[in-house]
Amino acid sequence: MPRTTTVESPGCPPFRALTADVLGLVKVIEIRGEQSGDTAKVVERWGEPDSSKSVLAASILDRKTDPLLGVARKTGLIEVISVINGDLRLSIPNVSQDGTSPKDDPITGLHLFKKQRSESSTRSYTLLTCTTNGSVRIESFEDSKSPADFIRDLSPTMLNVCGSGNILCSKVEEHENYALFAGKGVEVNVWDLQKCTKIWTAKSPPKNSLDIFTPTWFTCATFLCEDDHRKFVAGTNCHQVRLYDISAQRRPVMSVDFRETPIKAVAEDLDGHTVYIGNGSGDLASVDIRTGKLLGCFTGKCSGSIKSIARHPELPIIASCGLDSYLRIWDIHSRQLLSAVFLKQHLTNVVFDSHFHTQDVAGSAAEPQDANEVPFQDEDEAMPTKRKKTSKGHGDSRSKKKKSRKASKED
Repeated sequence: MPRTTTVESPGCPPFRALTADVLGLVKVIEIRGEQSGDTAKVVERWGEPDSSKSVLAASILDRKTDPLLGVARKTGLIEVISVINGDLRLSIPNVSQDGTSPKDDPITGLHLFKKQRSESSTRSYTLLTCTTNGSVRIESFEDSKSPADFIRDLSPTMLNVCGSGNILCSKVEEHENYALFAGKGVEVNVWDLQKCTKIWTAKSPPKNSLDIFTPTWFTCATFLCEDDHRKFVAGTNCHQVRLYDISAQRRPVMSVDFRETPIKAVAEDLDGHTVYIGNGSGDLASVDIRTGKLLGCFTGKCSGSIKSIARHPELPIIASCGLDSYLRIWDIHSRQLLSAVFLKQHLTNVVFDSHFHTQDVAGSAAEPQDANEVPFQDEDEAMPTKRKKTSKGHGDSRSKKKKSRKASKED
């Protein structure tokens, strides 16, 4: 049974988050009130449970009008759905056209571009997909009548970002001009997406004092600042968080050790120097990457590996999810748990819909529900609570006593 943590908190601000899990489901979690008693609830669920359609990667196009969510599934299927009502906009059976099976070369990275290459149509989508073998594909699609009926780019951009090893993480910077890739046996390398060239490759750290060489094994990475693609942070399987600066050197500028299990998720803060890290044992912490100082761990340990961390673009909160099937919302200042929702399945990704206030609260009641939408239930989706059991015997004796009292009064 997953561990639950009770923390006294001032309440969670209104937010809207979307999660993806190993059964291919996309769930929408919301808090609409600002009172301390309000809890996060599942308001929508999109898809049908199917382990073969497990979501491996997700990317949100977070904008005020018509926000979109892209998901990459285990079968090689790429889907683009509406964040507002869950309508399927685009369904691509298999991005790879060289005949490679999705089981042999699964997708590890996905990015839905904000920029549109084709200005003639507003229903144009540009996707970057990265597979385990290092095959990167940047392709544009234009939908027409149905999600399966689309116009494919005749000249997609193809990149091979590694000669050997496995790509485990990829990230596109805010302006979508550069991307980084890293993995097991693959050093961090940065590519210029406009020129389709590799501009920088990291160098392995030297051997330690015991003459032991640490093998290359990166698990997650993110750019540190929105306006500077030269600085980024990467987490390793040897429980290290490394800071790289392209303009300084090829080796890590700083390396921070955190606990004893691999770093599984990392997210940057808006200030440009704070990063949030989660590891395989469920520990979540914030680090000042300028000095390497551990700012503190978040109150309430998770009971499973953390798979994804998301920072809200406006509110001072972060979300984390992982193998304990909980979506947790944390305050970045007090590092306390504000809300938690039990979602039944192992979670793989979480993203925020930052324009929730302006687009959904006022008009959500008037919007028709989707046919595949499953209404939320407090008992199923909320945190499980213990209930006191009452025996049948006690219940019968109480009822008999009440009847005897009523009969005596009537006499």
